[in-house]
Amino acid sequence: MEHEPATLMEAVRFFADQDRILAMMVDLRWPTGVHCPTCGRTDVTFLATRRVWECKEKHPRRQFSAKVGTIFEDSPLSLDKWFVAIWSIANCKNGISSYELGRAVGVTQKSAWHMLHRIRLAMETGSFKKMSGNAEADETVLGGLAKNMHEWKRKARVAGTGSHAANRSIVAGLLERATDKKKGASRVRVAHILDANAKTLQRFVRETVELGANLHTDGASAYLGLSADYIHEAVNHAAEEYVRDNVHTNGIENFWSLLKRTIKGTYVSIEPFHLGRYLGEQAFRFNERKDNDRGRFHKALKGIVGKRLTYAELTGNAASEAAA
Repeated sequence: MEHEPATLMEAVRFFADQDRILAMMVDLRWPTGVHCPTCGRTDVTFLATRRVWECKEKHPRRQFSAKVGTIFEDSPLSLDKWFVAIWSIANCKNGISSYELGRAVGVTQKSAWHMLHRIRLAMETGSFKKMSGNAEADETVLGGLAKNMHEWKRKARVAGTGSHAANRSIVAGLLERATDKKKGASRVRVAHILDANAKTLQRFVRETVELGANLHTDGASAYLGLSADYIHEAVNHAAEEYVRDNVHTNGIENFWSLLKRTIKGTYVSIEPFHLGRYLGEQAFRFNERKDNDRGRFHKALKGIVGKRLTYAELTGNAASEAAA
């Protein structure tokens, strides 16, 4: 394939060629040859005028496109718009709002919002190798400050004024430090959790970090008890201790600052129902930050296969539609 784009401007021009995009999709979807997604037959006919294939077996959905079996399935939008959207969200450090994307590719805000959530789904890592070496664990809270709410809303929604108030979401995070900062990059894994008690946080640590690794945390009591499985050391933030030799949580706290900057500056408000996908988006960009724009685009593109997110599922109406 000819020289691929390195910048957004080059990407817009490159993806304007529908035949070029179709070739990329075929390589991604069927690296060993196009076959029917329903019955698996390989003797399919390509209908060039509509850029679809037709299976010779008589069954429903004999005709299929390269979108079938991907996050693009059933989308009326052309692939050039989808590819520019993937390029944008994978490479904009603080994300891209649905209003901005809608203006950029010429779709409604509602369509752009659905597009971005489908792409976030593709950016999620399905499997995750356990962390080893030096790992940092921490948790944070996301959501509006109680002091900024109207009094009636504060009384109705906020149970207490602490960091774990009912109107806020709790996120747990783990960061594996890079063994060689010149060649590799630290990586994170984050999860939306219901509470920050010892049972929840320690289960998250044990599911994510190999036994025997070096584990660095702050002095929160929820992490007490991990010394039996890890070389656990903590810094006492209450006593203004932030670094002691190699012991600190500065890496994961840096990720929190990037995440909160993205939410406050770009997305403004996130419903807890959707938070997991926003966390996956930010973790993807952080973990792939040492790659270039083209590399991040291809990494995100590889995740489109085998995933689907309908608008009913996105808005929480899938169950009601199924029952109707």
